[in-house]
This record gives sequence, structure tokens and C-alpha cells, in this order.
Amino acid sequence: MNVLIVGGGGREHAIAWKLSRSPRVTKIFCAPGNAGTALLGENLPVGASDVPALVQAARDHRIELTVVGPDDALAAGIVDAFQAEGLKIFGPVAAAAQLESSKAFGKDFMRRHGIPTAEAREFEDSLKAHAWCTSARYPLVIKADGLALGKGVVIATNPLEAAMAIHRSMDLGAFGVAGRRVIIEEFLEGRECSLHALVDGSGYCLFPDAKDHKRALDGDAGPNTGGMGTISPSGLLDAAAWEDVRMQIMDRFVAGLRSDGIPYRGMLFPGLMLTASGPKVLEFNCRFGDPETQVFVRRLETDLLDLLVACTEDRVAAETPVWDEAAACCVVLTSGGYPGKYPTGKEIAGIEAAEKIAGVEIFHAGTRQDSGRFVTAGGRVLGVTATGIDLNVARSTAYTAARLIGFDGVTMRSDIGAA
Repeated sequence: MNVLIVGGGGREHAIAWKLSRSPRVTKIFCAPGNAGTALLGENLPVGASDVPALVQAARDHRIELTVVGPDDALAAGIVDAFQAEGLKIFGPVAAAAQLESSKAFGKDFMRRHGIPTAEAREFEDSLKAHAWCTSARYPLVIKADGLALGKGVVIATNPLEAAMAIHRSMDLGAFGVAGRRVIIEEFLEGRECSLHALVDGSGYCLFPDAKDHKRALDGDAGPNTGGMGTISPSGLLDAAAWEDVRMQIMDRFVAGLRSDGIPYRGMLFPGLMLTASGPKVLEFNCRFGDPETQVFVRRLETDLLDLLVACTEDRVAAETPVWDEAAACCVVLTSGGYPGKYPTGKEIAGIEAAEKIAGVEIFHAGTRQDSGRFVTAGGRVLGVTATGIDLNVARSTAYTAARLIGFDGVTMRSDIGAA
């Protein structure tokens, strides 16, 4: 098969890397891709949200399966457009992708179908939001309703912080249309981890758990980012918690889809908070996580193409993927200033040396090639991944490799996967 991967980040490079190992894949195309995906196939100069151009590219290159990475492409209806042209594509249609593109839609879905989640209120008027927060119990979680690249969430510990978050999102337009409506939630106490499952009309196929590290600085300090690193497994879910996840979240999710008549074929990625009363869903994502995908592809032994095709054909519930028992760790190297303003075009050194370490793979995110050199082209630049017999070995190996890589302003957290 010729495969097209839509997107240009670390997730897309990881998917391309795994698919390149499938004996069934003839050629990989990425749109727009990055310097890493260019080493595995052909990058196409097409934006991830340019749906008409992507449809044309799929026809021009005889693409037999398209895999969608970014959430905004799903929200823009790329799956609907491809299906209308008779083109096979992995991902949910726009009506289903609303579970991610509108937190209010997702929250309402969870309430109606009994999926455990935080209590919440939605506001489209900033004055009403401010007024409600003056008498609320703190801390509160304030979220932009729409897609904000993982940066539209603020944990407010007092009314002043809440007021600033509401003003920034609703009045100043920091997140554009995505922040015109806000969701204000109760703050859930517990430990956070990520769940992934392939979902289609036949049911679902659960992946192992993972843990993302969202905050920019060590000790979970600083602003939220798109993700500074991941580990898998998280070590947080015991057998009882997994049973709760299946019965209270995944079974109810699939039943809710059927009840509401929502067609869903793709990855479901709920963020979980493991509370004293059991797992609760923080929010839904309707695509592969980033940087969760980077650790999953290192542990997955089954051909990823087989799983993706099964999902497009409503038979994923019968799949039983094989997973390496090894632990995996991904440490993200970022540009100085991320998630705020940051420079680009900085030459990257040390990738080749890092990749020589046993168990290490480097996934490119914000990179491009300039006169034969790798240079920075984004906030999250590289995902340094390693596997090991246990998490301590995987962490140590990933950090050993990460410290061999340098560019002007490089930053990383030093506590990814630390207890």
C-alpha cells in the first residue's frame, strides 16, 4: 500500500517510522512532514488542514490509506471529504471529532452516558464567568472550549488567577475562536495518565497506558505545553482500575456512540485522572497522542498497518496486538522560550551520536533541513525515545542520548518518568 500521513510533528514521524517497518507498505508520503519523515518517504508541500489539496495529493500518488495526525484536520472534516471521494482514511468524521474540538460537546456526551468526569459549567459570556468564579470553590480548571494546541488549560488557585484566565481567553482572544467559550471545572485530585483505544463500529481495542508530562518545567511547574515527554507503562493502573476503565469509560463510550448515532472509526485518547473514587475522564482527544505515540510505537510488536486497516473496516475489536514488555520513555527537546515565543533556524548537532546508543530512536517534530543540516523549525523539536527492561533503564538511556544533542537555546525537563 501507498500510505499518506497527514501532519508534520513528532507523532507523525513516529507513525511513519512504525509503518515503514510493515512489509505491506510500499511507499510513505507525509504532508507536510518534517526532516525526519523525509528520511522515510516523500514529504509533500501540502498543509495539514488544506483538505482539497490533500484529496488531490491522495489521488495523484495513488494513496491506499491516509492516516490523520492533527486534531484540526479532523475538525475541518478531512475524513468526510476523503470518504466522499471513495478514499480510505483513518480517523473520525467531523461530527465525531467534536468530542475533542468542543469540550462542551464532549462534556455533555459524558454526562448523558454516565462516563465519570469532573463537574463543570460552560460560559459564553465573560461577565457571567467572572461572576460565577467569585463565589466558587478553588482550585478551578479553566479550559478554552476549542482546539488550543494543548495550551488552553489553566489551573486557577484563587479568583484573581481565574479572572486573568477568563479575560485572556474570552476578552483578549488568546486562543482565537477556540477560546470564545470556556469550560470551568472542579479540580480533580489524583494522578494523571493517558488512555488510548482504537474504536470502530465493532467495539474497541485498548492500548497500554502512558503518562504525559504537560508542564514546561521540572516538578510540573510552569505553563501547559503540548507535552514535554512520556512514559509507558505509567505504573498507575492496577487490575481493578483497568476493569473500571473498561466498564465505566470504554463500554459506556461505545454504547453512547451507538445511542447517539455517531459513527466513529479512529483513535480515542481520553486523558484520565485516577481519583480516590476511581478513574475520571478529563477530556477526550480523537487522534493519536503526541508525544504518547512516540512511546507506543517503540513497544508495539504488531504491524500498525494491520490495526489501522482493521479500524477502517469495523473489525478492530477482534484484533489482539502484541506489546513488548519493555518500558519506553520519550524526552522532548524544545526551543528556548517554548511554549511562548521562540527562535527557529538553529542548527542541531549530535543526533547521529545519540542514535548510535542501543535502544534509542529520535523522532523529529519541529525540524527541517537546510543545506544538508538539521535545523529547528518549531517549539517541540525532537522526541528522544528509549526502551529498557524497566522504566529506570529506559529513562537513563533516553537522557544519556538527549544530552548528546544540542542547539542554541535547547531545553528539556529532567524529571520525565521520575517517581
